[in-house]
Amino acid sequence: MPDREIDVLIAGRVFSDLVFTGVTAPTPGAEVFADGFAISAGGAANRAVAAARLGAHTALVTELGDDPIGCIVARSLRDEPNLDLRFAVQHSGYQNPISMAITDGHDRSFVTFEQQPPHLPSWPESTEVRVAHVGLGRGPVPAEAARLRQQGTTLVAGVGWDPSGQWSATLLDEIGGVDVLIVNEVEALGYTRTQTAEAALDVLADRVDLAVITLGPNGALAAERSVRLHVPAIAVRAVDPTGAGDAFAAAFMAATAWQWDLAQRLRLASVSATCSVRGAGGARSAPRPADIAAFLTDHRHDPEWASVREWADNHRNSPVPTSRGAFTS
Repeated sequence: MPDREIDVLIAGRVFSDLVFTGVTAPTPGAEVFADGFAISAGGAANRAVAAARLGAHTALVTELGDDPIGCIVARSLRDEPNLDLRFAVQHSGYQNPISMAITDGHDRSFVTFEQQPPHLPSWPESTEVRVAHVGLGRGPVPAEAARLRQQGTTLVAGVGWDPSGQWSATLLDEIGGVDVLIVNEVEALGYTRTQTAEAALDVLADRVDLAVITLGPNGALAAERSVRLHVPAIAVRAVDPTGAGDAFAAAFMAATAWQWDLAQRLRLASVSATCSVRGAGGARSAPRPADIAAFLTDHRHDPEWASVREWADNHRNSPVPTSRGAFTS
């Protein structure tokens, strides 16, 4: 692919997700039957596919395996318009991590197998990158990401679940190396040692230019300088919550690359997450503009959603939405 500007850059491991829906995890020795099944790319691919489907030119820095299921996942990624795989390397003898997800639509259980991966390929050096994503919680911002930030890239960070339950306060020192932090409510309360999302937002806003806390069915909160915003979620029957947070982050990054104002970025992110839970699998169920247009037409007619609904409707038949510069303040 020609060396063209990248709207959104995602780096990380791609998982092969086997998703069983409409079922709870069996007790030892028991067998249960699912209502549905899907194979989907997961992990970093959730964010990459979600951003690409919205029309952002998205690059994925990752390693891919050549195992049978990994090849299915790799083929699905190659079929995604707007997904740039110049920086994805497929290795002989390496197996993509595999996760079996069992979900009843409200909660989920996982069984995962993973090998030690080869080192991630090099990040872009000469290509302009508008927005890049990094994960925090395991040390400082990677040198490649810090270099991009010095060159003008907006750095968006997320954090992972802390299975130890300790929620190390050192994370608060790390977020000064990024521009935007997106966390869920449990993560926000854990890392800030606060009792409410509003109090956690105040703590995070003192350390990063823009802090966003997702609240599940209650929407999302954001703080940018003195501005505080709350955008509600839209109620929907969930099939599989896997990847909803990734769809939110991906849409927010795409709209950031397009220079949308904060309120519209939050609305696009919120509706993208809502649409994603209606299908099985993270990357597999990431919405396109046509999905968002149809959903908003059915569920939201109030003026606050009019701009996002109009954008989605205008691009419902376009594989590459021309969205840069829309909804700026």
